Amino acid sequence: MRFATCLIENRPVLVYQAHDGLRALGGCADYLDWLRLDETDRQRAQQQAQPANPIAFLPPILQPPSLRDFYAFEAHVQNARRQRGLEMLKEWYEVPAFYFSNPSCLVGHEQPVSKPPDTKRLDYELEWAVIIGKEGGNWGIPEAESAIAGFTIMNDWSARDIQRLEMKIGLGPAKGKDFATSLGPWIVTPDELEPYRLPHAERGSHWRLKMTAKVNGQIISQGSAETMNWTFAELIAHASHNTRLSVGDVIGSGTVGTGCLLEFPEGTYPWLKPGDEVELEVEGLGALKNRIV
Repeated sequence: MRFATCLIENRPVLVYQAHDGLRALGGCADYLDWLRLDETDRQRAQQQAQPANPIAFLPPILQPPSLRDFYAFEAHVQNARRQRGLEMLKEWYEVPAFYFSNPSCLVGHEQPVSKPPDTKRLDYELEWAVIIGKEGGNWGIPEAESAIAGFTIMNDWSARDIQRLEMKIGLGPAKGKDFATSLGPWIVTPDELEPYRLPHAERGSHWRLKMTAKVNGQIISQGSAETMNWTFAELIAHASHNTRLSVGDVIGSGTVGTGCLLEFPEGTYPWLKPGDEVELEVEGLGALKNRIV
């Protein structure tokens, strides 16, 4: 199934893509509400769903319990470090690193993204993410993969000059990231992506999905989701170690190789400015578009 959270009659409503168009799921403001329903209530909600005419898209989960963003694509890490004259870290291959972002500053499809006034190096990041559909902790690989309730597109907006300054201190990223994260527009359930899945008995699955980023219609970034060095199952299992994950938690993949301006030699492309439009597309998931203001 495909779900989106939309603004309908000035209130958030979860919709799904039916054979005859979008239908509103009464009683569900977002995908988190849907995940909290049992199977009987879900069937009832679908039977009672009404045709929907959205005004706008909102983040598919309005405020998730947590938002973790990983660092799972080797090419991105190598490219970014090379631009700073740094070698690859051997520790990166030993543990899947992540940071906690701000679940209170999510942005939906075609919503404006405000440029922080104190940055001159605003960047996008081409990512995808999963939504956790059950509660638990200390999961193995099979349990971790079965916890995936849906996939979506993610843009981890980044103020590179602020990020670089705070990272020198050895803690972060924080203020270089927490002003905005775009998600959506769709959450796609795992069965929809089965034709793209590449299973691995011990590590969980990869998915062969093309990933593209455009700025003002120009293709800047191209990659594939299958080049993740860590699988989502491995990321989720690591995130759940010695703690608990909640229904609705968001787990980001990190940036695909060439998936941001930072990875290119200085001056190849200009940093983002008000008026620029960034569009991320992931095969099977749709396209996520935002304009900088």
